Amino acid sequence: MNARHGIQILESISAVPAAQWDALAGDNPFLSHTYLGALESSSCVGGETGWTPCHLTLWRNASLAAAMPLYLKMHSYGEYVFDWAWADAFQRHGLRYYPKLLSAIPFTPVTGPRLLAASDADRLALIEGALDFASRSGVSSLHCLFPTQAEARAMADAGMLLRQTVQFHWQNAGYADFDGFLARMNHDKRKKIRQERRRLREMGLRFQRLTGAAAQESDWRFFYDCYRRTYRQHMSTPYLSFEFFLTLARAMPENLVLVLAYEGERPVAAAFDVRSQDALYGRYWGTREFYPGLHFEACYYQAIEHCIEHGIARFEGGAQGEHKLARGLLPVATYSAHWIAQPEFRHAIAEHLRRETRGIDHYVHELSEHSPFVRGQTPDG
Repeated sequence: MNARHGIQILESISAVPAAQWDALAGDNPFLSHTYLGALESSSCVGGETGWTPCHLTLWRNASLAAAMPLYLKMHSYGEYVFDWAWADAFQRHGLRYYPKLLSAIPFTPVTGPRLLAASDADRLALIEGALDFASRSGVSSLHCLFPTQAEARAMADAGMLLRQTVQFHWQNAGYADFDGFLARMNHDKRKKIRQERRRLREMGLRFQRLTGAAAQESDWRFFYDCYRRTYRQHMSTPYLSFEFFLTLARAMPENLVLVLAYEGERPVAAAFDVRSQDALYGRYWGTREFYPGLHFEACYYQAIEHCIEHGIARFEGGAQGEHKLARGLLPVATYSAHWIAQPEFRHAIAEHLRRETRGIDHYVHELSEHSPFVRGQTPDG
């Protein structure tokens, strides 16, 4: 360890002292040494998963000065910024798109720092180090998903291509309770939400929110069964293991919120949220039985109530989903940055992104015209 200096690529986050990594990661739970380490120790990444850790680190005198979570990818699953068309174009021209390099939180479409550093100079060193590593490794491309807007701009200044997508977030305007939130919405949307919640009560459903510390192992087993059912319904395989969730429950319980739905005393559905100091992030859910409106209650209304009760500034509802707009979650721009090694494809993708960005701008404008809030009563105004 004492010999460490300059840029180093590490095959596991366990090679970094947790305190040094967390000092750079700040309050974002998904960037914590615990969270990223749990993904590795539970074999959700590494091995044959197609996610090979190769974290980029900058050292000074054996101390971690900056870091960038980084993975060598053999596919594009679990990313939420879709580049399948790019991979297909490479293949049709006889070129390999995989492996590629990816800076992201696996399976997590949450904006946050990707350049973990205390200074702009060190952030620039990480960008340059990542581009140099990508060039020397012979990969087709380097991608950074859901960085902050400032980081995205810095990457663009370094020659990477920017891509814009849209998510839906709820903002807490200091509401006293859920009714105070509904009071800012127009009559039709307010009425619909109240009807959805009332019908669930009339069907005998009740809800419980548990912190990670309060949830029992049996609660986590029930949630995991629901989580797996959601993937099976979509003919897919879960990315995350029960061991991963149980590791988080033991190591960072203060960051976890588990929503359980009951019919009488029988649990029927569950949702899993992660929180930081100022945000709650909706991540996964599932149900054993279908009830109209249950998804909206378990995934959105319970989360919004939790934010109001605990003074949390915003709720991020995850990737995509126009249906979230009617529930009070408004469109927010998210970003990614891309470096393509092959010059002809780099130019073609740059032109595609210019057209795509114009379409995204038009889409956001259209969404804004259908805001569920009374004019002048939006959360930020």
